[in-house]
This record gives sequence, C-alpha cells and structure tokens, in this order.
Amino acid sequence: MATAPRLPADLSREAALARDAADPLAGFIGEFTLPEATIYLNGNSLGPSPSAALARVNEAATEEWSRRLITSWNRSGWFQLPYRLGDRIARLIGANAGEVVMTDGTSINLFRMVAAALALRPDRRVIVMEGSNFPTDNYVVQGLIATLGQGHVIRFAEHDAIAAAIDGDVAVVVLTQTHYKTGHILDMAAITARAHEAGALALWDLCHSAGAIPVDLNGCNADLAVGCTYKYLNGGPGSPGFQFAAKRHQADLVQPLTGWWGHGAPFAFDRDYAPATGIGRTLTGTQPILSMVAAEAGIDIAERAGLDRARAKSRALGALFQDLVAARLGDAGFELGSPADPDARGGHIAYEHPQGYPIMKALISRGVIGDFRAPSSIRFGFSPLYLRYVDIWDAVEILHDIMMSGAWRDPAFAAVEAVT
Repeated sequence: MATAPRLPADLSREAALARDAADPLAGFIGEFTLPEATIYLNGNSLGPSPSAALARVNEAATEEWSRRLITSWNRSGWFQLPYRLGDRIARLIGANAGEVVMTDGTSINLFRMVAAALALRPDRRVIVMEGSNFPTDNYVVQGLIATLGQGHVIRFAEHDAIAAAIDGDVAVVVLTQTHYKTGHILDMAAITARAHEAGALALWDLCHSAGAIPVDLNGCNADLAVGCTYKYLNGGPGSPGFQFAAKRHQADLVQPLTGWWGHGAPFAFDRDYAPATGIGRTLTGTQPILSMVAAEAGIDIAERAGLDRARAKSRALGALFQDLVAARLGDAGFELGSPADPDARGGHIAYEHPQGYPIMKALISRGVIGDFRAPSSIRFGFSPLYLRYVDIWDAVEILHDIMMSGAWRDPAFAAVEAVT
C-alpha cells in the first residue's frame, strides 16, 4: 500500500481538536468511566458505564437491598420501576406515558409482542421480516410460529422490496429500524403506513435506534415496538429492554407469557389470570432490580444531552471517520458497507474487508475497540457523548499504521474468539 498523500487542512488533527473545543456536548465525556488510552468505537454493541450508574448500583445494593431488604419494594419504589423507567424511555422514542415498560430482554419482549400482534389479526398468517437483520429476531419468530402451530409463515424481504411484500395476507410487519450490520435506516413512517393500508400491524425493533437517532413511534403511528438499553443508552451488559404498545391496542392486547406481574391484582394472589389494564399486561415476572437502577443513569444522560444534538454530532463523527478512511486508506481494500449518506445510516459505520477479523483484533490490541460481524464486516460506532473528534482522527491513524506495517498479519490475530 502506497503512502497516503498529505491530508487537507479540514482533515488534520488540529482541525479535529478545534472541533472538540467548540463541541457543545463535550461536558458529557467526563460522565463515563473508560480505560486510559482506549478509543471506544463499539457503543453500538455495548455502551460504556456512566459513572453515575456505578454509584447508583452501589447505593441500591448497600442501602436498598442490604439494609431495607424486602421493604424496598415499597420504600425504594422497586415495584414501579418498569413503569417509571418506561415513561422515561418513552420520551426518547416518541411515545406517551403509559405506553412503554422496561422489562426483560429484547428477545423475550419480541416473542410477547409478535404473539400479541398475531392475536390481533387472527385471520392472517403472514409475517414480513427483513431476513438480513440481526438473526435473533428471525429465530424468535420462527420458534413462536412453531409453538403456535397455526400455519403462520415468514415472508422475508429486503430494503426496497419490503413495501411490495406487504399485502392482505400479512398480519404484522416485524422490522428493525436501523440495520445491525450496515446501519441502514428504514423509513418507519412509510412502511408503517403501507402496513396499515394493507390492514396489517407494524412492530419495530429499536435496538440500534433508541438513543442513537430521533424516533417518533406515535408520529409514525406505529403499533408495537421493542428495544434494548445496553447500546446507545449505556445501561450495562444485558440490561433490561423495553416494549411499547400504542394505547389504542392495549385493551385488546393478549400476550402468552402471563405471569404474576402482568396480573391486574398481583398481590391478591388469585388462582386464575386476569390481565392488568394498560401496558402492565405485557409484563410477566419479577424484575431485575439492580440492572434496572443501573440503566437509569444512561437514560438520564440521553435526556439531558438531547437526541437532536447527539444525532448531529454522531453524524459528524461518522462523516469524519469516513473521509479519513477514504483519504488515508483508499487503497487498503476497505469497502464501505453502510450508506455513504450520514442521514441514511444510524450511529455506526461498517466496512467490508476480506481480512476484517484479524484487522479488528489488531486494532483492539492497540486500544481502538470496534467489532467484527461475519463474514467480513468491521463496525465502528460513533456514540457522541463520550467520543471526541480527535479520537476519530487517532483511530484512523492507528488503523493506517496497522495496514501499512502489516501488523494485522500476526497469527495471534487470526485466532477466532467466542465473541467477535
């Protein structure tokens, strides 16, 4: 690979430092706990820990759990956490109070919500999905329809073919708004409108959208949604997800995991199930309290930063990375796997490279943390609340050095680990 030409002034390190000096979100960087000499470009997979989250978990464990014991269900408000945090998440995704609960993991929530959607459209048997997106959604729906045994089928369609796949046989369209690999954003408003025109429901997976891009579920007239809090909302590994049901559907919503937390009077201990009114009927069992209190710190940061400001900086960080890769690594075999237009992609960028795995491992060894997705994608996330413009400049410079020196060829970087 030939030596890259001198960078133009607007792509210099000095220019990146100047942008940092003028950054209105710079104050949030100090609210996260990150290792020294680490450039973390993987918030699209797992957000780092807000310092306030660590303090809050310690407080909940030492005071609420250890001292108050079981009285904390009332005294510390544990029982209301799914609703209280759900209402806070609602403000980040264009929903109203009483339409979102924080609970369980995304896969469990998706199972519940797809089952509920199918029950609302009992005479239809087709589910439209985008097969290339994160496969757990496919697996969950495949398991659900096998369990139901009523002849439901999945109709897979990609990108521009989705609208044409929605017809009068479709019960529900189940789509991830922001593609987990490419970052491509689907048009939620247009696809939801097409689903309703065909008499179908629209269920959106917001795992790569919540906290990364402005979302307007009610503005788009979405029916149902699920999402996670451990990516751009920085809730911690495996932190609980959330589920949304528009108020117009809640009275008729029937979900199959009918546990005691979804009962209308859980402490009456009735023998038979009677669903709660409202969004509470989508709950199942006892909630993971320590994980939930940890997640609130990230939600609070996202609210204070404001999604419009965060989105603007994220786009700018990604655009800088893209321009630097083109300028410094134009002949290194990297092919952009995401939309070139920053407005058309979410909070991360993917590049295709036949040696993507050892390249990413070499980067991680140098303190630049992204990730790899088979067969050949390397992903870089641009979470705006703990990243600086100069971090982006330094990351590309390290990538350039790895490619120029051939450091990625070290056999140690070819050994595939369990988590990529």
